[in-house]
Amino acid sequence: MPLTITNLKCEFLQNPLGIDVLCPRFFWQLNAEGRNRVQRAYRIVAASSAEKAIQGEADVWESGRVEADAQTHVEYAGRPLLSRERVWWRVEVWDNQGEHAVSETAWWEMGLLQPQDKTAHWIGTWLYGGAKTSPSVPLLRRTFHLNKPVVSARLYISALGLYRPFLNGVRIGEDELTPGWTEYRKRVQYQTYDVTTLLQQGNNTVGASLGDGWYCGHIGWRDRQYFGSTPLLYAQLEVVEQDGKRTTIVTDENWQFHSGPVLASDMLMGESYDARLEQDGWCSPLPAAGDAWAQAVVHELPTVNLVAQTGGPVRRHETLKPVADPTQLHGKWIFDMGQNMVGRMRLHLRNMPPGITLQLRHAEVLNPDGTIYTTNLRAAKQTDYYTTRGGISEEWEPAFTFHGFRYVELGGYPGTPDAAVLTGVVLHSDMAVTGSFECSEPLVNQLQHNILWGQKGNFVDLPTDCPQRDERLGWMGDAQVFISTAAYNMDVAGFFSRWLQTVEDSQADNGSYPAYVPNISDAASDRDGNPAWADAGIICPYTMFLCYADKRLIAERYASMQRFIEYMLEKDPDLIRCAEERGGWRGFGDWLSIQAYTREDLLGTAFLAYDLRLMSKMAAALGKPEDEARYLDLFEKTRRAYQERFLTGDAPAALQSQTGCILTLHFDLAAEEMRGRVAAALVEDIRQRNGHLSAGFVGSPYINQALTSTGNLDTAYDLLHQKGWPSWLYAVTHGATTIWERWDGWTEEHGFQDPGMNSFNHYAYGAIGDWLYTTVAGIEADAADPGYHHVRMAPQPGGGLKYAKAAHKSLYGEIASSWRIEGSRFEWEIKLPVNTYATITLPGKSGSEQGKALAEHADVRIVSEGASGSTVRIGSGEYRFTSILSE
Repeated sequence: MPLTITNLKCEFLQNPLGIDVLCPRFFWQLNAEGRNRVQRAYRIVAASSAEKAIQGEADVWESGRVEADAQTHVEYAGRPLLSRERVWWRVEVWDNQGEHAVSETAWWEMGLLQPQDKTAHWIGTWLYGGAKTSPSVPLLRRTFHLNKPVVSARLYISALGLYRPFLNGVRIGEDELTPGWTEYRKRVQYQTYDVTTLLQQGNNTVGASLGDGWYCGHIGWRDRQYFGSTPLLYAQLEVVEQDGKRTTIVTDENWQFHSGPVLASDMLMGESYDARLEQDGWCSPLPAAGDAWAQAVVHELPTVNLVAQTGGPVRRHETLKPVADPTQLHGKWIFDMGQNMVGRMRLHLRNMPPGITLQLRHAEVLNPDGTIYTTNLRAAKQTDYYTTRGGISEEWEPAFTFHGFRYVELGGYPGTPDAAVLTGVVLHSDMAVTGSFECSEPLVNQLQHNILWGQKGNFVDLPTDCPQRDERLGWMGDAQVFISTAAYNMDVAGFFSRWLQTVEDSQADNGSYPAYVPNISDAASDRDGNPAWADAGIICPYTMFLCYADKRLIAERYASMQRFIEYMLEKDPDLIRCAEERGGWRGFGDWLSIQAYTREDLLGTAFLAYDLRLMSKMAAALGKPEDEARYLDLFEKTRRAYQERFLTGDAPAALQSQTGCILTLHFDLAAEEMRGRVAAALVEDIRQRNGHLSAGFVGSPYINQALTSTGNLDTAYDLLHQKGWPSWLYAVTHGATTIWERWDGWTEEHGFQDPGMNSFNHYAYGAIGDWLYTTVAGIEADAADPGYHHVRMAPQPGGGLKYAKAAHKSLYGEIASSWRIEGSRFEWEIKLPVNTYATITLPGKSGSEQGKALAEHADVRIVSEGASGSTVRIGSGEYRFTSILSE
């Protein structure tokens, strides 16, 4: 196959519309047969039309021929870009084998870059509701006339709340829950839509329905109206007609509103819809006037900072059908969707009389008597109501809510429903699945399935802890322990880039980060997140750099991260964070650990040291040698302070819990001569617990890495395979399809845990996925050459597994690792995309590649050889290695 260029992206997106990044970055992938294929040079052409780009006429910018292998994060370096400007681009590439390729043409379009470009007003209604009750969802519209055919049109639209846009009776786009949840007091996103084909010469009507959403509906454990009292709409429709005339329609006093069929809508409580109140044709090109339509209320909000959408919006994805016809209990019908999912139900009705109200209640699990278990939802209702219009066919799906559930209780249905009545619609942010893992143990494969579905369900616009109860917040601790696993499973580059901006927007004046973002607490103490939670402000940007080589992200967050470091250093000048002698900290500790306690000052100091080491690495990446040296020196001083306080005496504090041992090892806090003792203490604690872990949110994500790095691979595999609780597989063996919040969310001995906090869809314990990819399958990024330009591949088979395989779609293309054991023979297939290279460790002895000894192989460069295996360097392409494992 000749050299080809595919998957052109700008700012991680294909053909992005309405961005406000002033120097966009370009990405592309290369495909070619053979091995060791490397890009030698590239040339980017950016033009004002597709035709000019195709012809190579760079009237916007041309990079010239650049002798470099860069194919990710290549920055636009032309003249200043203009609001609304569309630029077409293509790239041509030369490789090390003399081949030359030219890509197809792609484009990006700028949004509204200047404050004066944004001329609309915020509008709403006088429908406010109260602290507990939601008002009906209003419909807003504006009718206008166009004299000529339309050449182009863009709708720039946002809301404080949620909006769903329409034009001439047609819904615009496929996005859900827009504009998303940000720190509204700092910035609000807007979306851009190309609506050219929806307009017509003559009369037109633009409109939107407007929901409460996160802005003024229930959020977390709070009542309604935390950020504002009523939802508001902002819309700017810009039209260019055939004769060049420009017409701009903005939200202002010329808009009208009317109550619609949605009687109430709330993210936590659910939605109530009366189809008899539908306003037929309300947004048609020339709708009936109607006396009931009132003038919209204009709100002047000069402080709202409107910014373009970053990352993918929430979208519909899979649809699921019930696994069987429902069962009837107490006059209600119970449907099993077969998967704990996040989204909504779609009703399909036929020949219903008007005025029948159906009730849909959602739950994750069932009570022993077969009824739905809802006590763990706390104040969240997760209940939708639909009142029929009557007729041959009706179909309905809520618009401004989502639920976490596997089971659905249908009430009020006249007759006997079957499985065709309901369809589950899965919602999550628009992120491509980029990872897969499989091995010879089906239970572990189900664990990977559960990890992925837990990620889908909790990545609905921001990384939440849970999707069902009255919480659903962007908990920082959960995010930082899971982010590396998340980046294997899905493309989260844009997703976390936006959330990390919100993290900075939520930072307190003194530099502290809160425990969850956006922050919905007014208490000063809640603006100071505790160890392992606030540290997400350092760990998450670093992980994005490691996985996506995103220097711009860490550069943009750098000052914020520095403020957090200085806050900690000022608060704890002796480098003992959360010291008991200074009052300690009433934080979360090793959250939900089992019969174990880890001191807060140990956790705090360990994470301070880890933060400092990561800051030194990021400073080095950004070319800041003085900062690099300072943070590394502070790391060493904190490390010594940790050793003196927690690793001395007859019973060192760090050895009194699994998590103390884990953090000591994984964060490299012990002197070399002490590591063996710490590892032995960890293994002994596991042995005394009959092969079970006890670590909670803070320690368990790293436990298998800590064991593996200290030569205790067998113990790590034993933990992976453990089926009794607490363990990863206990929930799997009891039918779980997502990750539970608690190790003992339900047990055979005790039934359900405390309903006050018992989610069955919580991704944090899914952080074991990182170890499955890095250690079992053997795919790992290298911080020295990040973003998988250089891949470290060192699978460590064990635990009786006969095979394991994984793949990860990096920015360069797919990386794959697949090994199998036949007797004592180890067979390992590897795939590396063009323009990447890897350092691999082949376990065993007598290593060869397709029958040729490693020492005699032209495509393999030996780095080291030993009794336990061979480490070699390889370039792109496909390989098949074999070796002999020790008996």
